[in-house]
Amino acid sequence: MNKNKNMELESTPIKKLFWKYFIPSFTSVAVNSLYNIVDRIFIGHGVGAYALSGLSAVFPIMIIMMAFGMLVGMGAGVRISINMGKGDMSRAAKVLGNALTLLILLALGVTVLGFAVKGPVLKLFGASNQTIGYANDYLNIILFGTIFNMVGFGMNNLIRSEGNAKIAMYSIIISAGTNLILDPIFIFCFDMGVKGAAIATIISMAILCIWVLYHFVKSPKANIHVKREDMKLQGDIVWYIFTIGFAPFSMQIAASLVQGILNTQLIKYGGDLAVGAMGIINSVINLIIMSMIAINMASQPIIGYNIGAKKYKNVKEVLFLGIRFATVVGVICWIIVELYPQGIVKLFNHDSPELMKLSTRGLRVLLITLPVVGFQVVVSNYFQSIGKALTATIMSLLRQVILLIPLLLVIPQHYGLEGVWICGPISDTMSFIFVLFLFFFEMKKLNKNIEQNI
Repeated sequence: MNKNKNMELESTPIKKLFWKYFIPSFTSVAVNSLYNIVDRIFIGHGVGAYALSGLSAVFPIMIIMMAFGMLVGMGAGVRISINMGKGDMSRAAKVLGNALTLLILLALGVTVLGFAVKGPVLKLFGASNQTIGYANDYLNIILFGTIFNMVGFGMNNLIRSEGNAKIAMYSIIISAGTNLILDPIFIFCFDMGVKGAAIATIISMAILCIWVLYHFVKSPKANIHVKREDMKLQGDIVWYIFTIGFAPFSMQIAASLVQGILNTQLIKYGGDLAVGAMGIINSVINLIIMSMIAINMASQPIIGYNIGAKKYKNVKEVLFLGIRFATVVGVICWIIVELYPQGIVKLFNHDSPELMKLSTRGLRVLLITLPVVGFQVVVSNYFQSIGKALTATIMSLLRQVILLIPLLLVIPQHYGLEGVWICGPISDTMSFIFVLFLFFFEMKKLNKNIEQNI
């Protein structure tokens, strides 16, 4: 067992600790975002605009895969951090072992189910007769790599939660770097199109999976190790993981549902190229939101540890540090998107003027509320990190289901494609007001805990 990480969480000043965790976390998510972005860039230039639309129909299915990985990875990560804060390393090890077993079983289940329902689901998520061939070719290969995806990304989150943020960063850099090298080889040199992009992706995922398993089985740098006896599922441990993991899981499932509805509305009011435009927009949104999530990745082990140790002043400090930084990120990214949307779109495709027009307009409208999104991302993660899964789940579902889905079904009827674009900002604004309200009440409780522990 590596005791240095516990000492680091215990004694390092909060700001220094936050930045020490943030830099590798940001590097990880930025590089991780290259998985989808690189695929879309190479496919957009090497195959064409309609291939981008086909991949956009696969995107909601990949979100579902990620959801099951986050159900276990995020839930177990929070529980491991809290138990380390309490000094209960035995309990943390049991969470780790059960998490690995759950990831394997869920991956096998998702793979079987994916092959069984992929045809109707692709149609449901916006694949047309013109684009379903591209979508099917890509998805068939990606499904075979589900176990690498879920185990790799799920367990990598646990590396970060145990305090090894740099190792988690190296994991993603190696994996995404492999994808970046293999994509042009398979797409251009071997002329394999979308199939080549998918093969490059699952090879890179397999490398990530092997890397993280080695860390927890053999590496002396691991704080906790996987033991065979800890991999036997225990009902209380599984529940312990799922109660926290349900919030990010529900958020991802909701995101998939919304993406499916969004794609169908885009086809209805803008055609196949509007779906391709949404694919480009999603790549940009994903990179920005993941940058904000890097703040959560840096703060989650710190918050979890200090909650377990009842050091509430430290909890408040890292929370407000995260809010300020996420807001700065949102404002800077909003300025860039509003000033240079054409330059961003050209990275993905420059042959289709119609795709350029649709993507540019969608980017400017959909991302107009970026300055307030960071606050919501950080505060929602805070509730998850302190074990308030229900509140975190409500926050997640409010923006992506309770508000956004009805808006998507009603507003485009009156404003067409422009109505599809404006639904996101309206939902963001309304959910921001709700999250702000809950935040003020939670701060009163946190301040009270601080006073009692002085």
